[in-house]
Amino acid sequence: MSTQRDRLRRLLEPVASRAGVDLEDVSVTPAGKRRVLRVVVDADGGVDLDGVAAVSRGMSDALDASDVMGSMPYQLEVGTPGVDRPLTAERHWRRARGRLVAVRSADGVATTGRVTDADADGVELDVDGTPRRLAYDEIAKATVQVEFNRKDTGSDGVVPDADDAEGADDDMNEEA
Repeated sequence: MSTQRDRLRRLLEPVASRAGVDLEDVSVTPAGKRRVLRVVVDADGGVDLDGVAAVSRGMSDALDASDVMGSMPYQLEVGTPGVDRPLTAERHWRRARGRLVAVRSADGVATTGRVTDADADGVELDVDGTPRRLAYDEIAKATVQVEFNRKDTGSDGVVPDADDAEGADDDMNEEA
């Protein structure tokens, strides 16, 4: 038996795919006399507001042309995932490259490290300067950590040394 969530995913997945984004989640919650349909999309490099608006229009058109939401009024909300989204798929890890993550392994060990690479088999973390490889099946739970004072990172996700910063003056400490 197909649930409403399954039917929504089947309807909205092609719309998301045509827009070049991944359909991450679909949920319907009651809100007074109507329902709220929340759709979460993401893509490598993120999705900007114009992209979210375009996806939202496409999904709205698809929903209007179908009966999957029934006759009860609903509000469509399309957005991108928050930082509290668990990292559960390779693409989540790939998109978290350069970010600090908290990982709890299947055996209960907690680790915090920065994602340096992700591939089909697992993830590479920098844990206090030491590389650590984890296979996806070793990970019970993982989330991105919020960093309020995070330094800018390079395209490789690595925080550059202050000495290597562009425009650094090697003679700053010499007396004139």
